[in-house]
Amino acid sequence: MCVTCGCGDPTAVRVRAPGAVALDHEHPHDHDHPHDHEHPHDHDHPHDPGLPTATRTIDIEQELLAKNDSLAEDNRTWLAEHLIVAINLMSSPGSGKTTLLERTIREAGAGRTVCVIEGDQETLFDAERIRATGAAVVQINTGAGCHLDADMLRRGLASLDPPDGSLLLVENVGNLVCPSLFDLGEAGKVVVISVTEGDDKPLKYPHMFAAADLIIINKTDLLPYVDFDVDRCQRDARSLNPGVQILPLSAKTGAGMDAWYEWLSGL
Repeated sequence: MCVTCGCGDPTAVRVRAPGAVALDHEHPHDHDHPHDHEHPHDHDHPHDPGLPTATRTIDIEQELLAKNDSLAEDNRTWLAEHLIVAINLMSSPGSGKTTLLERTIREAGAGRTVCVIEGDQETLFDAERIRATGAAVVQINTGAGCHLDADMLRRGLASLDPPDGSLLLVENVGNLVCPSLFDLGEAGKVVVISVTEGDDKPLKYPHMFAAADLIIINKTDLLPYVDFDVDRCQRDARSLNPGVQILPLSAKTGAGMDAWYEWLSGL
């Protein structure tokens, strides 16, 4: 279990291409399976009985994030050596990330290979949509896990094998909390919010919006039909992240997409 966010068993993670069987995953243990002992243990664990549980939880969280950060730096080095620009797209479910990726691949892919790593708890649905655009894609199913981490990205890269000089778009698991904590080694973090979600999200989920290099306000074609104050959303986001760039657009109609493509070309 991920101690930082309480999400599920990392050994349940599957990395696979659409239509393919799950690839073997690596267990992050130093011993072989199966275990030759049964639970509960009859042996003593070297716990410090005087260490408060809350303090130990914080220590484990710090250790977990430190390990992830080290792996992320390895990813960042590898990506830089291969001139690959990786973008981590984060949002709540249903914000329109996959539609944004589909349109980006079709309209901004000329002269630059675009590859995608899809993160979801289950299914190949989004990966199949990306594959229909002609882009190379790998699906990472996290099981009960609520985010991608640096090791998952490493394994996704090994399966995807993106060509040098490509643009790698990583669609993280739909969640406005945990993905902001886990560096993947990406060149930029993009938070996508749709106007159907409500304009209060920056203040309700401050860590996510504070971590963003770019915020996209998607589904602006629906503004006449929903109660969403774009100015308030932008103001609240900049109260957390003063220098952040914010792009209102519609991935469905294409309105505002040129500014998104310009941002990508500057990386």
